[in-house]
Amino acid sequence: MSGKLESVTTSKAPAAVGPYSQAVVAGGFVFASGQIPLDPATGEVVGETFEARVRRVLDNLEAVLLAAGSDRSRVVKATVYLTDMALFPRLNAVYAEFFGHHRPARVAVAVAALPRGADVEIEAVALL
Repeated sequence: MSGKLESVTTSKAPAAVGPYSQAVVAGGFVFASGQIPLDPATGEVVGETFEARVRRVLDNLEAVLLAAGSDRSRVVKATVYLTDMALFPRLNAVYAEFFGHHRPARVAVAVAALPRGADVEIEAVALL
């Protein structure tokens, strides 16, 4: 089976900080790389509070999805990485507000560290 792969790039989300794409479109899906709370303009970690950092991550993720031709309502699965699981209830509050009534499949994983000292990272798979 062959298929076309298309890399997605948008200036409305932070540039990739390594050898990867912001997202790849393949087989009718968007595979969005993990987003951390970076300001797209400066590339710096932003957010005075954990909730503000989660919002920045989700806004970055949505910018990538929109650039690929999708959006938050078409997310099939999200993976959340947290450096402290005690933050999980606070993540859930912002996450639920962002997705509204839509409930994608999800996994949350505790990790020792994330790039740039971030405390949250979220990746997603969405339908086109």
